[in-house]
Amino acid sequence: MKQLLLLRHAKSSWEDPKLADFDRPLAGRGLKAAKLMGRELAGRDWLPDLALVSTALRTRDTWRLVAAELPAHTRVTFADALYDASAADILGQIRQTDPSSDSLLVVGHNPGLEDLANQLAAPGSEATARKRLEEKFPTASLARFVFEGDWSGLSSARLTHSLRPRDLG
Repeated sequence: MKQLLLLRHAKSSWEDPKLADFDRPLAGRGLKAAKLMGRELAGRDWLPDLALVSTALRTRDTWRLVAAELPAHTRVTFADALYDASAADILGQIRQTDPSSDSLLVVGHNPGLEDLANQLAAPGSEATARKRLEEKFPTASLARFVFEGDWSGLSSARLTHSLRPRDLG
């Protein structure tokens, strides 16, 4: 059984209008939410053995804070192709994942990440998780999928959870 975790970057700051979008840091709320999601992953034992992270500053910072909460070191690949990526682009990156990896965390951006999550959710997905995902996928949200097979053939998976920081307290 493979596990796919899709994590939207935490809330970023718009304080400096001169910064390029790619270079925006996390806002205070984002710093807290990223740590919270890392603790949630650790607490649920949803530990990735590989992380695929966009190279934008806010995604790298989100990953850094999440990883600090995990009990074990996770291999990480930073991918330029995830910045401003469509659902199809993100899925293409996922399909290239090392077959020996059983649990992949992707840290990326909307709208591509949310679109991909909605496309992947197969019939038989958990109803509450599906409803939450369809309502909204705000910053620092996490969608968890499980499926049988290889990354290279991924086209749908069972959505088990859709978590938002505000739902975690």
